[in-house]
Amino acid sequence: MSDEDEKTTELPLGKEAEANLFKSRSIFIYGGITQELAHKVCAQLAALAAASDDDIRIFVNSPGGHVESGDSIHDMIGFIKPKVWIIGTGWVASAGALIYVSVPKEQRLCLPNTRFLLHQPSGGTRGMVSDIEIQAREIIKMNARLNAIFAKATGQSIEKIAADTDRDYWLSAEEAKTYGLVGKIITSQSEI
Repeated sequence: MSDEDEKTTELPLGKEAEANLFKSRSIFIYGGITQELAHKVCAQLAALAAASDDDIRIFVNSPGGHVESGDSIHDMIGFIKPKVWIIGTGWVASAGALIYVSVPKEQRLCLPNTRFLLHQPSGGTRGMVSDIEIQAREIIKMNARLNAIFAKATGQSIEKIAADTDRDYWLSAEEAKTYGLVGKIITSQSEI
């Protein structure tokens, strides 16, 4: 199998496992945040919300990815009626952290070895100078918007978020709890 195949091959869960996840009202956001993942997660959220108003659990382990795809999931979590609990595991980085803060702090949990990464959005553009200027303005606006979201979610000032995320800002589970990113560190399902 080539490296390319290894990157894109997903092991199917099987219909029984998918049905059990639906019954347990659990969603897993693992891997990079893409349009395809956002479509899948938003569809799962809508289906679970249509099925009942019972709580939903989302497990996040992501290096981040496409910001607008993260926005889509973030907004859908707030849009649906059921209460959503988010559990961080592994690493919750970049657009993954944006999804993580879509619920109130008391509904943001993590496992003890979870690491968090906050940073400025990045982008690359090519083309005419005028198009590059437009993209630069848009990424500056996106950065300001993300700083405001993380400030509101953590209780930190926008200025502190901007200063901390000037470069990669890594936090352990305990540091993230102190920072206001995490509501509670858990070690067992019974704590949810």
